[in-house]
Amino acid sequence: MAKDTARHTATAGAAARDGRQLRRGFGVLAFLGAILVVGGLVGLVYVGVATLTSMLLFGWLLLVGGLVGLLQSVSLRGTSVFWLGVVVAALNIAAGVVVLRHPEGTAEALTMFAALLFLTGGVFRLAGSVVVRGPHFGLTLVQGAFGLLLGILVLAEWPGSSLYVIGTFFSLALLFDGLGLIALGLGGRRLVGYVADSVTPGGAEAGGVPEDRLGKGSLKTEQDEQDQSST
Repeated sequence: MAKDTARHTATAGAAARDGRQLRRGFGVLAFLGAILVVGGLVGLVYVGVATLTSMLLFGWLLLVGGLVGLLQSVSLRGTSVFWLGVVVAALNIAAGVVVLRHPEGTAEALTMFAALLFLTGGVFRLAGSVVVRGPHFGLTLVQGAFGLLLGILVLAEWPGSSLYVIGTFFSLALLFDGLGLIALGLGGRRLVGYVADSVTPGGAEAGGVPEDRLGKGSLKTEQDEQDQSST
């Protein structure tokens, strides 16, 4: 009985340590989500700064990715993919330099590209919903009309719309990603708390026999054996 109690106690202690580590990890996720939410809200207030920041980040990502790809291509020298890797890396480096030197022009080009995507996507959704008339006809129709209207509005204000369109999308992405991380972190901490509460302080899992009852049962069994031996 003592061995079982010690084993249950060790198991409960290990589960408690694992639970604390999991709660700490989910807490870090929620904290990072809160930082992203704050960044997204600030970006929605200062959309011009968010647009410029997103362009600079995009340029640095292209530049660093091109340098890393170039180093990987050098390591593959003598193979059939060497020159392909060099060309792709050189294009990434050139694009990164252009974006870093002309972030405003890059924002205008990307805004034009996004507006054309909205227009074509809206037209195709509208045409598809009218022709097919499937079970989600109304939802597809609304999505197509919204995309078409958004593309027209962005093109009507271009190039002035490039000052806030990219920054708005970037800030909204930060905001929703942060909310998702907060929900994941809080939900994970709550789930770990439920699992921790299912373990009794004596070390036996919920639904099993508590330790004090196990002790009383063992004493009662010993008394019954003594009574039977005396009779």
